[in-house]
Amino acid sequence: MPAFQLCSRRHFLHASGLGPGTVALASLLHREGLLAAPVKPATFGEERHDLTSKKPHFEPRAKAMISLFMMGGPSQMDLFDPKPMLTKYHGKKFPGEVKYDNLAQASSKCFGSPWKFQKHGQCGMEISELLPHLSKVVDDITLIRSMTSGVSNHAQGLYAMNAGRITAGRPALGSWLTYGLGSETDDLPAYMVLSHPGGLPTFQQEHFTNGWLPALYQGTLVRAAEPRILNLDPPPALAGAPQQRQLDLLRAFNEEHLAARPGELDLQARIASYELAANMQTAAKEALDISGEPAHILKLYGADNPVTKDYATRCIIARRLVERGVRYVQVLNAGQSWDQHSALVTSLPKNCAATDQPSAALLIDLKQRGLLDSTVVHWGGEMGRLPVLQNDAGPEKWGRDHNTYGFSMWVAGGGFKKGHVHGQTDDFGHKAVLDEVRHFDYHATLLHLFGLDHTRLTYKRNGLAASLTDNQGAKVITPLLA
Repeated sequence: MPAFQLCSRRHFLHASGLGPGTVALASLLHREGLLAAPVKPATFGEERHDLTSKKPHFEPRAKAMISLFMMGGPSQMDLFDPKPMLTKYHGKKFPGEVKYDNLAQASSKCFGSPWKFQKHGQCGMEISELLPHLSKVVDDITLIRSMTSGVSNHAQGLYAMNAGRITAGRPALGSWLTYGLGSETDDLPAYMVLSHPGGLPTFQQEHFTNGWLPALYQGTLVRAAEPRILNLDPPPALAGAPQQRQLDLLRAFNEEHLAARPGELDLQARIASYELAANMQTAAKEALDISGEPAHILKLYGADNPVTKDYATRCIIARRLVERGVRYVQVLNAGQSWDQHSALVTSLPKNCAATDQPSAALLIDLKQRGLLDSTVVHWGGEMGRLPVLQNDAGPEKWGRDHNTYGFSMWVAGGGFKKGHVHGQTDDFGHKAVLDEVRHFDYHATLLHLFGLDHTRLTYKRNGLAASLTDNQGAKVITPLLA
């Protein structure tokens, strides 16, 4: 009997104190031992999967992306899309048909925005007074006022905006990017997700699922409190030399297993993943620690203000991760905090106060570091709001129902135009009427900026070539490109 068959590999892994089941390990799988190989073309659909850097289909503009995702549906006519006609009709019957999501509290009365809009920047972009910090950087963003996904429900809207279709179980955008391009870092996951202190948004891991792509393309969750990544550190008794001895023993088990199965590259890569996890114990802690950031940077983001401190911290971490080669970073809110069915007058300003300064500071900081040109920044949710009021029980209780037939979001960097407004909704902000951007068009455009042809970035599933845009007639929206 070979010396290393005293216990099964399954039993050893179960008993080990190293925590090898963490998602971070899955993200780092298949790297050591393969890094010496030359960068290879992106031949998608192969059975072999790894996170080594892959060549895109053509020269990319973007290398990384930070998505500031606002689950719940920010109100476009109160933030980005001024509608004087809606204000004129305030309190009067909406002159058209409305598709409600919540009939129990539905109303046909128009709800004019309580907030004023002004033109800002050299581009003259009109932005709500609720976003004073974004107003200072409008010359660096593209504001899309004609987004659509066509289904006024949170789950289906999330699936559409994040994974290409309105059905669950599909890979998220970050998973597609890491599948197509691999990673530029050896010590951190390629796809990282920064959660809110209050927890994950509604639908939890659906925001960063790998779907039916291999597990190494799943997002790695980073908590808002220590330990930010679970199972990263060994118990104190195993730290240092004891941990190394366990790694050595595990390597011996795996090498013996590999020797009986020549040519199994997945096994070879798995052997290395544990050593990389040990490297990550240092790299991740350094990347997630903002204590060494200069005082002026902390102040720029609002990390010195209790109202903005949490979101500022996570935006700074997002920048630090991109600096260190992470491909895709999501910054999430808790629950559906932008879902203002009622009390919009008080709750929307609170959302903006917490996120506006850090979001704008992220653009400023990336730009001054020379990173904005190669980093896409996205701000938006899965839907917008209706122009009619909901919960007609007094002004302090008024809200807005869901709307995915014409809503707003902004993008910046990575090859998007600067100081540009794209698309238009009708006079009431209800439906897109000019230069509509469907969710799959947005995805096709994003992939294009990363040097990827959305029709060629495919994965063989059940004998078919599945993709992010999935044969829905998606097109690259060239007017969005610089």
